[in-house]
Amino acid sequence: MRILILGSGAREHAIAWKLKSEIGSENIYISPGNAGTQMCGTNANIGVSDFESLKSYCIENNIDTIFPGSEEAIANGVRDYFEANDDTKHIYVFSPDKFAGQLESSKAFAKEFMQELSIPTAAYKSFTINELEEGYSFLESLKPPFVLKADGLAAGKGVLILDDLNHAKKSLNEMLANQKFGSASDKVVIEEYLDGIEFSVFALTDGDNYVIFPEAKDYKRIGEGDTGLNTGGMGAISPVPFYTSDVHDKTMNQIVIPTIKGLKLQNLNFRGFVFFGLILVDGNPMVIEYNARLGDPETEVIIPRLDESLSQMIMDAKRGKLTSKIAKTVTKYAATVFAVSGGYPEHYEKGKKIDNFSDSDTLFHAGTKRDNNGLVTNGGRVLAATSYGDSMDEALKSSYDTLTKVNFNRMFYRKDIGHDLKKY
Repeated sequence: MRILILGSGAREHAIAWKLKSEIGSENIYISPGNAGTQMCGTNANIGVSDFESLKSYCIENNIDTIFPGSEEAIANGVRDYFEANDDTKHIYVFSPDKFAGQLESSKAFAKEFMQELSIPTAAYKSFTINELEEGYSFLESLKPPFVLKADGLAAGKGVLILDDLNHAKKSLNEMLANQKFGSASDKVVIEEYLDGIEFSVFALTDGDNYVIFPEAKDYKRIGEGDTGLNTGGMGAISPVPFYTSDVHDKTMNQIVIPTIKGLKLQNLNFRGFVFFGLILVDGNPMVIEYNARLGDPETEVIIPRLDESLSQMIMDAKRGKLTSKIAKTVTKYAATVFAVSGGYPEHYEKGKKIDNFSDSDTLFHAGTKRDNNGLVTNGGRVLAATSYGDSMDEALKSSYDTLTKVNFNRMFYRKDIGHDLKKY
């Protein structure tokens, strides 16, 4: 296998780190990558949706497999493009095609899919700019808090949860009329608020069979106590203490298996990963959202816990030899904590020198690059410190200890990752 991973975050670093131990760094390419991925393979300075340049690069380097880490490449049709070209149709793109990728790229598409298959999720309606008044009326029919979701991709930031009706109406207008989230909010889904605790489950699938990966819980808000703006993720824990055998059975029978079967039933050309963003309400799991790839920062805890070959699973999927099962995992806890740039998820500065830095095996890079000053920041989320432990507290302590050895101007991280799980 010679594989090209598309993306530049800690998720892609964790994937490259795992594959390096299986197939060797000489067979791993990452585009565009970051300062961490270049320790696991070869970076290519090509955007994930620059398909023409990616095609040339794959041919030049004898790439036989493409692993889209980011949602952008899938939503823009990376698989469709490579399969439509005679020069590249032999390359195995491990993702759904553009239409099936709407399971993530369109909230309305996903909601309709769940409704048709009776998969438990919140009640909803979707609206466009021409239906603004109807949207106001629907908000008036709901009890607060109000949940507004941009239909398209908004880098994990297109969801608003608001307590005040007038604020919700104003935000709906900003999303539809003023394009608060760009074209992602050309359509907005309004849904009932579900009160519970969130977690995530992941399935690798070839379209018929599936392998269940470790579950995880991530922390999206910038502030401690889950306050402030949504981010791409400030930390994650795996395993999840409240993910009991009963919750697992309900999740599999009511959500995972019906979803995998439903993808085939509806003739969706889906392979790769299904990310199930779930919430536990009165002991019953319900779907908040689907993603068509691995999550970030969840990847930084579930991949280190994976105790079998990821590359072998991808090859089994390619050859039609994948067998449905639950993946083997290490018994230890894994925790990751993100160090982010001051001001994130709003305005922040890049190019800040990262001092006192010493690479550990599972310090996954996100917004980093190397220049004449050494290692510098190059994004909002900068480094994910992942650690193992015999307990959640032990894993977290080790991650926090790692971050005390890292320093850059206005560096920030949450100090309460996992605190809400201690009661379990």
